[in-house]
Amino acid sequence: MDAHLKETRIDGGVAYDGHFLKVHNDRVALPDGKLTGREYIKHPGAVVIIPLLDDGRVLLERQFRYPLNRVFIELPAGKKDAGESALEGAKRELEEETGYTGTDWQFVCTIHNAIAYSDEHLDIFLARGLTAGPAKLDEGEFVETFTATVEQMLAWVRSGEITDVKTIIGAFWAEKILAGVWQPG
Repeated sequence: MDAHLKETRIDGGVAYDGHFLKVHNDRVALPDGKLTGREYIKHPGAVVIIPLLDDGRVLLERQFRYPLNRVFIELPAGKKDAGESALEGAKRELEEETGYTGTDWQFVCTIHNAIAYSDEHLDIFLARGLTAGPAKLDEGEFVETFTATVEQMLAWVRSGEITDVKTIIGAFWAEKILAGVWQPG
């Protein structure tokens, strides 16, 4: 059905092989037969958690992000480890970054946050039945946790205080789920 839009890889390969990311540089044939180049990042995949406390507040993080040289408000998230399911990764990341564990986990959706230059996808989960515990941050990871209502999150999206795309999408999902309009999964 979409064959008239498909680009076909001719050749290419890894231009940069980093610890975390791999940059590819391929030559592709466009739908009209012309050749062009495509540079893109291969990513192992990641998870995002909407940790919903019993009182309706959401557990959030503040974290410095080097590429943009500032602290961002974010939902807990992280990359999946090799051989790990998305749910296993979500449970691990929530506990590592915040110390919280959950008893009720629901898959919400998958998002592709940078389709023009990366194959990264993020699986979003809703976590309920939360219990606090000690965080188990990775070495070199510095995260501050706090809570906010969904209404506060949406106000921060509107004002530009929250600009992280996974957190914006998570806030919209949380609003719809709490209103009973959308169901996870």
